Amino acid sequence: MMTPSTTIFSRGDIVLVPFQFTDKPIAKVRPAAVVSSTSYHSARQEVIIAAITSRVRDPLLFGDHLILGWRTAGLPKPSVVTAILRTVKQGMIARRVGRLAEDDLAHVDGHLAVALALTAAAR
Repeated sequence: MMTPSTTIFSRGDIVLVPFQFTDKPIAKVRPAAVVSSTSYHSARQEVIIAAITSRVRDPLLFGDHLILGWRTAGLPKPSVVTAILRTVKQGMIARRVGRLAEDDLAHVDGHLAVALALTAAAR
């Protein structure tokens, strides 16, 4: 059982959260990038996250971003922020392990904007 965190999370934070897989009856703790805003967190007590995987495909899947600064982000090996989004309660987050570099976060934003067909005015 996870011990809920009382930390306030920010966009770009790398956090550990339990992920339920559709093809397995168990949840595993995996890294994710926080993509929602502080205003969202305050108003909803939830966090929107993008799944992170160490399965680096060539070419990358649509909407995915290869993290250039994976070591400084607190990840143990090269990883990809995916366009797989989930909303989780803040208490489900086990802990913060690092933070995306500004360049990596900007790329994630761009990939998500394309994947979700967002305009610049909507961001």
